[in-house]
Amino acid sequence: MIPYLIRVAVKSVVTLFAIATITFIATRLSGNPIDTFLGDGLTEEGRAELIRYFQLDGSLWQQYLAFMRGAVSGEFGLSFVDRRPVTEVVGDRLWASGQLLLASVAFTLLVAIPLGILGAIFRKSWIGSAVMMVAFAGYAVPSFILAIVMVLVFSYWLNWLPVVGNGSFAHFIMPTIAMSGVLIAALTRFTRNAMLDVLGQDFIRTARAKGLSEARVVLRHGLGNAGVTVISVIGLQVAGLAAAGSVVVESIFSWPGIGQLLVNAALVRDYPVLQFGVITVAVAVVAINAITDVSYALADPRIRLARS
Repeated sequence: MIPYLIRVAVKSVVTLFAIATITFIATRLSGNPIDTFLGDGLTEEGRAELIRYFQLDGSLWQQYLAFMRGAVSGEFGLSFVDRRPVTEVVGDRLWASGQLLLASVAFTLLVAIPLGILGAIFRKSWIGSAVMMVAFAGYAVPSFILAIVMVLVFSYWLNWLPVVGNGSFAHFIMPTIAMSGVLIAALTRFTRNAMLDVLGQDFIRTARAKGLSEARVVLRHGLGNAGVTVISVIGLQVAGLAAAGSVVVESIFSWPGIGQLLVNAALVRDYPVLQFGVITVAVAVVAINAITDVSYALADPRIRLARS
């Protein structure tokens, strides 16, 4: 198990290094940030001073080395706009994004896994057909379309739910549903397919022949053995939500999280905030994938033995 964990850790570090490098290059290709947030009202002396202060006067290689040294030491610089350390700027938004992500994952698990089990058990009845219709509808409707429709219906027409901020439980309802739509569809389908595969195995028939209750057969033996597939889908989809799903939803609902912060930082070319924000999201995604890999090995010892 130790060699497997070391391999996962090395893979995670290499991935983060590659993401940090790509982020640095992409931000520099967008243009000079001084021209964006200061405009033409700055003197040449003041412009040169700011360029030196933010270390934009060196070559691209020198800036890259300074960026990597700062990343290793934990010094990511000051925001061009806020004039505050970027760790504070991103830290102020981190918990808001974490709350929305946790709410979306919890809602997805509460909805998708029971639907997938029902779709497998009642696959030949109208219940199974209804479950698959819900799954296909979730795939067909993008999160931003679902978010806009909910805003129009529940905020603009009915005036039931608030649409800006995260001050109360009601603020969580629409963003959580919007972020969970595609994830519910994917997890429902994969849970159903995994359960169908497991429920047709010989050990399930043996468990029923022993006189075990149907609930125990389905939940303990069926869902337990389908867990590897379910874990893989959860890991991949949650990583996708952390990487990109929150950006669109947070922008639509003016959610004070990292997603909205990254959009604003990209518009004004606030390099330090954009770089640290992307790296923070990348760390979350890599950590989720690493936890998923370890969960594979814990759920099925054959995986870690094969990779060893």
